[in-house]
Amino acid sequence: MSFYDELERYRDFDFQSSFSAVTPARVEAALAKEKLSENDFLALLSPTASAYLEQMARKANRLTSQYFGHTIQLFIPLYISNYCANECVYCGFHRGNDIRRKKLSLAEVEVEAKAIADTGMRHLLLLTGEAPAITPIDYLEDVVRLLKKHFASVAIEIFPLDVEDYQRLQVAGVDALTLYQEVYDEDRYGLVHRAGRKTDYRYRLDAPERGAKAGFRMVNVGPLLGLGEVRSEVFFSGLHAKYLDDSFLQTEISLSLPRMNPAEGNYHAEFEADDRSFVQFMTALRCFLPRAGITVSTRESPALRDKLIRLGATRFSAGSCTGVGGYGERQETGTPQFEISDERSVDEVVEAIRDAGYQPVYKDWDTI
Repeated sequence: MSFYDELERYRDFDFQSSFSAVTPARVEAALAKEKLSENDFLALLSPTASAYLEQMARKANRLTSQYFGHTIQLFIPLYISNYCANECVYCGFHRGNDIRRKKLSLAEVEVEAKAIADTGMRHLLLLTGEAPAITPIDYLEDVVRLLKKHFASVAIEIFPLDVEDYQRLQVAGVDALTLYQEVYDEDRYGLVHRAGRKTDYRYRLDAPERGAKAGFRMVNVGPLLGLGEVRSEVFFSGLHAKYLDDSFLQTEISLSLPRMNPAEGNYHAEFEADDRSFVQFMTALRCFLPRAGITVSTRESPALRDKLIRLGATRFSAGSCTGVGGYGERQETGTPQFEISDERSVDEVVEAIRDAGYQPVYKDWDTI
């Protein structure tokens, strides 16, 4: 049994007809419930529910305050390599792109770590391109051990691994895993992932479960909005998070809804979610999964991120750089994976969180 079996239940499901059939009464009934069914979640994702955005926002605010208080946990990403063996049509790291490639040495990682730690950040997300031959598990273990000298929490967003390799990184100091399916629609997945290990849909889909089995305290999943029909993609991501939450009771489950930003290769998203739809999706997820963390990255604009503080967000990246390195002075960087929208410093993001009446949290986890 895996989440793939859950997806198979919706193999021939007509999402468009289902969304079109949602009535105002169904939306109101869903909003009145404390525990939502899958059908209730579908109703809140429908175009009909967009007329109830204020009510959804109030409920999302109440539930987030109930389970998370008035806090936003902060983290910062660190890319250590942009070499990649895949051909993902939407990604700046695509192996066919003529970009400046770079992999950080351990000495360069140390420089980056010190520069990031000086900002006050204590939770770090470690990222690489998908090129295991360039960034093998031994190298990753060394990097993690080095980073643990500077940070309370080291999470990874790298290529999928077997349970045994996840366990090796967990022993080295990794405590959390972020892994996006990118697009849950299996046919669409094949169209946008044309070559490389990432073409294996099932291996990627099952990776969050392997991470939970390896003992990571937190697993974060989600789609890349723009690659598939957005309402059904958010629905599947919510089901994925619920499946993991039900299956791994000791693991904290969270979601992200990153939207596509410009990247090398000039890929244009066929599906779009405007700001209003994005808010609807996030508040629907909060109503469906009251205890799940929701991460909002610097892909989103400062103005929108500031509004999302009160609407269900629990975790923000800040001071981000999507090139390899980029934090230490006078260090050459590799070409970024994508453009960010919120270029504010850590201090500026912290100020915005406080202005909203919330507490920025630099550290809420440490190993014993």
